[in-house]
Amino acid sequence: DGMNVLFIVVDDLRPVLGCYGDKLVKSPNIDQLASQSMVFSNAYAQQAVCAPSRVSFLTGRRPDTTRLYDFYSYWRVHAGNYSTMPQYFKENGYVTLSVGKVFHPGISSNYSDDYPHSWSVPPFHPSAEKHENDKTCRGKDGKLYANLVCPVNVTEMPGGTLPDIQSTEEAIRLLNVLKTSRQKFFLAVGYHKPHIPLRYPQEFLKLYPLENITLAPDPWVPEKLPAVAYNPWMDIRQRDDVKALNVSFPYGPLPDDFQKQIRQSYYAAVSYLDVQVGLLLSALDNAGLSNNTIVVFTADHGWSLGEHGEWAKYSNFDVATRVPLMFYVPGMTTSPASQGAGVFPYLDPFSHVGGSAPQGRSKKVVELVSVFPTLAELAGLQVPPACPEASFGVVLCTEGTSIVHYFNISEGEVEEGKEGCDNTARCFSEEPVAFSQYPRPADTPQWNSDKPRLKDIRIMGYSMRAMDYRYTLWVQFDPSNFSANFDHVHAGELYMMENDPNQDYNVYNNTSHGWFFRKLLD
Repeated sequence: DGMNVLFIVVDDLRPVLGCYGDKLVKSPNIDQLASQSMVFSNAYAQQAVCAPSRVSFLTGRRPDTTRLYDFYSYWRVHAGNYSTMPQYFKENGYVTLSVGKVFHPGISSNYSDDYPHSWSVPPFHPSAEKHENDKTCRGKDGKLYANLVCPVNVTEMPGGTLPDIQSTEEAIRLLNVLKTSRQKFFLAVGYHKPHIPLRYPQEFLKLYPLENITLAPDPWVPEKLPAVAYNPWMDIRQRDDVKALNVSFPYGPLPDDFQKQIRQSYYAAVSYLDVQVGLLLSALDNAGLSNNTIVVFTADHGWSLGEHGEWAKYSNFDVATRVPLMFYVPGMTTSPASQGAGVFPYLDPFSHVGGSAPQGRSKKVVELVSVFPTLAELAGLQVPPACPEASFGVVLCTEGTSIVHYFNISEGEVEEGKEGCDNTARCFSEEPVAFSQYPRPADTPQWNSDKPRLKDIRIMGYSMRAMDYRYTLWVQFDPSNFSANFDHVHAGELYMMENDPNQDYNVYNNTSHGWFFRKLLD
């Protein structure tokens, strides 16, 4: 009881982290956090795009309940007056603070990041944010461009800084104010990178020589991928450096060397992010708060790095929906630190060698919609009740379930249930699954396939991820009454994880899975 909360959410971060087994990335500070945390290796977002995912996990409700599939409505007006996770903490006596990108800015959070409902004081946004899409990337010709791949000299940037650097500075300033106050706090810090443009301090490129960078393991469009499932990555096509490549729409592949440059810059941006997280956590230590503060680390969704011939998010594949998720709970996921010894000394990715294994790891399939009830339980608050089937009129409830009961499972027990799915009901009744969804305007890729506005949505891809499979149905959708018609299936996908971990071979039309389908359709 009486724990503070530091909630760190990252934009577009797939689990390319040492603690998730990535061999190339340098992420010593996040790995150090993982070494003291419960780490979930199968955590999934409910929609692979910023605003819908954030509103979903901050309210604990799925996109069909928030009715936000794009960027253009505020749930309190458009769906229901749902309480948010920070609001719940605020109503329980916490001072709640937002730094950087926590809610998606704009209409979807009422142009105020849902202040004053969610936050005790107006949220902080870094002043450098407004330059994110300016021409600040120096090309080989010395001119400035708005590129996708954008390593920069920070001293040449407007204000001599970058948004995430400013957010870290503000969060540290707040921690030093909060340490003297007797009030419990919920501090949310939202980092922009590795969201595009991949604009980060150029020295991070040194960590990733281009000759060490490979292409995605499956850089081709899968033969049996339904056209409706493909996202044509319009947002990166609009960047100056990608535009100059004149790639054909929608499937034309990017040149191999440029694919490697994107991957290199994504990794570099992750290491830049890791430094920010390291500075923030060491400040938590220095303020004497790491023994009574829960730390949550996650992302709003992943980002495809050339897998399936796709880039960006906007799909139902694991590369777009899977996220890092870890909980540091003093005394629960760690032995209480001896007074004076730091839990999170800052580690320099340029010199630090050696990784650290997570304190605990669960392979259970979990969803971001479960973070709200989980965090409430960890903080000793009453867990919000489960929502009824239709909950538009219910102010406080959650469509996720607390996953605290997974925290004290030893690794040996986690392995159970790996026998795979035999023809039994057990697999379906007890096995946790994660649901994600993605809207499309048409059956084939077009200019607005990645981000259709509500009025243009005609098809919804509902996807179910279990330990052994990912199953997706693309069904008719009517945006005027938010209804999906499962009797009108436009396309389907089924990937069996055991022999197809990258989800390249769609076996939806294979009759051998007949019994399996009958179960799933139920």
